[in-house]
Amino acid sequence: MLYAILCYHDEDMVGSWSKEHDASVMQKLSVVQDKLAKQGKLGPVARLLPTTAATTLRKENPPLVLDGPFAETKEQLLGFYLVEGKNLDEVLDIARDLGEANPGGTYEIRPVGYFTRGSAKT
Repeated sequence: MLYAILCYHDEDMVGSWSKEHDASVMQKLSVVQDKLAKQGKLGPVARLLPTTAATTLRKENPPLVLDGPFAETKEQLLGFYLVEGKNLDEVLDIARDLGEANPGGTYEIRPVGYFTRGSAKT
């Protein structure tokens, strides 16, 4: 089954990391990602730009476009992983490995009900 691991953290804290600290965290995460990729369990991974770059579309009539994220929270959604797992316990183990590589913050795990592979390019 496909699961999304949503990565929440204090955006101001992560944004204040030095380039060296950020590179160290990303290197530690890449070790876990490489292991998952070799096992055929890793799907798309994304690190989102800060919420200051966000735009929200409220589905009202008429639709309302707002600058910034939808909700004010202590932790912001900073990225996500899509992973293949036999069950929730296996994905919790994956999230624990990611958490050891990057302590702090929160991982929210959700089963994916529908996924379409796209061809978006950056």
